[in-house]
Amino acid sequence: MKNIKIPNLLNTRLGFFGLLALLLWAKNIFAYFTEFNLGVDSAIQYFILLINPIATTLFLLSIALYIRRTKASYFAMLFIYFLATILLFANVAYYREFTDFITINTILGAGKVAGGLAGSTLELLKFSDLLYFIDFIILAVALGMKKIRLDKRPVRARTALAVTALAVMVFSGNLFLAETDRSGLLTRTFSRDYLVKYLGINAFTAYDAVQTYQTTQVRAQASPNDMDEVEDYVSDHYAEPNDEYFGMAEDKNVIYIHLESVQQFLIDYELEDENGEKHEVMPFINSLFHDDSTFSFDNFFHQVAAGKTSDAETLMDNSLFGLNQGSFFTQFGGKNTFESAPNILNQEKGYDSAVFHGNAGNFWNRNEVYKHFGYDYFFDGSYYDVNDENSFQYGLHDKPFFEQSIQYLEHLQQPFYSKFVAVSNHYPYAEFTDEEAGFPQANTPDETINGYFATANYLDTAVEEFFDYLKESGLYDDSVIVLYGDHYGISDGRNENLAELLGKDSSEWDEYDNAQMQRVPYMIHIPGQDKGGVNHTYGGEVDAMPTLMHLLGVDTENYIQMGQDLLSDEHQDIAAFRNGSFVTPDYTNYSGTVYDNETGEAIESPTEEQEATIKELQDNVNKQLETSDKVTQGDLLRFHTGSGLDPIDPNDYDYQDIDERLHKKEEELGDKSTSIYSENDDESTVDEYETKTYQEYNPEVREQLEEEENENEE
Repeated sequence: MKNIKIPNLLNTRLGFFGLLALLLWAKNIFAYFTEFNLGVDSAIQYFILLINPIATTLFLLSIALYIRRTKASYFAMLFIYFLATILLFANVAYYREFTDFITINTILGAGKVAGGLAGSTLELLKFSDLLYFIDFIILAVALGMKKIRLDKRPVRARTALAVTALAVMVFSGNLFLAETDRSGLLTRTFSRDYLVKYLGINAFTAYDAVQTYQTTQVRAQASPNDMDEVEDYVSDHYAEPNDEYFGMAEDKNVIYIHLESVQQFLIDYELEDENGEKHEVMPFINSLFHDDSTFSFDNFFHQVAAGKTSDAETLMDNSLFGLNQGSFFTQFGGKNTFESAPNILNQEKGYDSAVFHGNAGNFWNRNEVYKHFGYDYFFDGSYYDVNDENSFQYGLHDKPFFEQSIQYLEHLQQPFYSKFVAVSNHYPYAEFTDEEAGFPQANTPDETINGYFATANYLDTAVEEFFDYLKESGLYDDSVIVLYGDHYGISDGRNENLAELLGKDSSEWDEYDNAQMQRVPYMIHIPGQDKGGVNHTYGGEVDAMPTLMHLLGVDTENYIQMGQDLLSDEHQDIAAFRNGSFVTPDYTNYSGTVYDNETGEAIESPTEEQEATIKELQDNVNKQLETSDKVTQGDLLRFHTGSGLDPIDPNDYDYQDIDERLHKKEEELGDKSTSIYSENDDESTVDEYETKTYQEYNPEVREQLEEEENENEE
């Protein structure tokens, strides 16, 4: 060490500041590329990843530059540097165990974190972890031996301010690039992975702190008295079940199939190719929609906002709306009290529950939210064989997803409440280039629309294969299978390019047409009954839970739900959108304009009777949304005692090593085990699942594509 010469620049405060900034940047980059799986898939994302530690590092370390006293300034720099390193390494260790990043709530519940890591701390450590801390030893020795001398000259205030301003400018540029590549990053907060990828660990932690504070403030101001008004609304709004249908599916398994981005117009839709031949986009789902064993709804609307898929899950599992801005899952889902379907069925009927999703568990904060909902098991992407060939940015493709889920599904104790979140029919609806290629692309100026039909067809085939398995395994007859579209697939801004495919003139397309396009499929398939059919009542996702609960023989009168049973004679025909717009059989209020559904024309001069009716409808919609917001933002269900439910402790739920626990439970139950595996004499049903590619289903398509490929090569 004696012979090592330190550059004179390091003997200045700004030089030492620059060294710490460079080291901290390098540590972050090292963690990004060796520890975290951030899904970087483009040049712009790599560039953002390289620059995102810079702004917060400069900003935090610049605080020390304002301190004039020498030792205090150096101590402050080292202390900030130490804290930033500890925060980074804590996230590295936590990510190794939970594939997630540490939130403020996790930090505040340090005991829970320690409990989660207890017994595996040594296993989490790697030899390469020395790289995060060895510099402290080197710096300490260099300072102690005065190889790095303390600069007694204070940094000028304007210089310190210039460094802070530079940090702000860099962050602004970083945020601009991030929003350009991922629109709505801070308003929708898709995933903690996204926030870290685009903004860095420090910015994510600061953002999470602000969100946590805002949530805490709203919760702190709420009181048990706030529940009185909510209970009055729910009591007045409650729709009694229809005796003809109540309990029709009692004690049956529930299998939710999430039809990603599927809109109602796809039902019975045939896409015409360039040769004039028509191709049915979703033939199997069409057959279900028209089956007498299915309760189908053709005036069922999605009611999501920025939370998109996660909002749909909030609505379907809780009969509560998401937020008007941002994602309820990420802001409140991991903190609030719920009266969710899996919890109600568990406590009233003894159901087990599980979610299957071939994507990262922390996407939309699911790995925390599901614990608060009361889901016993969550099979996220870590339980699947996910690779570049069978997946894309939103997770495992649908066919391998359903096929690989069977190894876990067959071990669930019956009855169970389950949800399968498929993802392949997700924007940007990329064209298949492997053996799934062949379904025709649409011919519009919009590539997103063009690919939408092929991915929807792929989803349809995947669902059919899953149904075939349910029948072969014996699960089919003992289950009620619910299929639902979560939200629009084609946004309002693209609908004009879609118009011609729907037999409409794009020049005449207006907001009324956009409103009608918000319909999504909703089907409750109950094998063995024939009272189904297509129901034309108007409703939305908020109505799904009370409808299903009544079919299962669970009266929802004592639960806080914003929706009504769609099969009840008392159901009100109205679907509220999250922004306050609505649709009824007679009127559509969308983007501030009211339309007459009979003509599709805007009502320019409403009669007094129309004004009164529309005002009453709007008041009802506003009341429903306001009441839901009171419940969710104030976490009012923690004060509700009328449900009779025991409180959920999320610490009781652990989504690690689920497969081992399921096997152990079967062994402990012995002859009393009701899993399909046990009922099959401890023989797996995995081999009963059959899957084929599009080209295997359609060999003539394969031949045609091969001929075209050969012609192109020639």
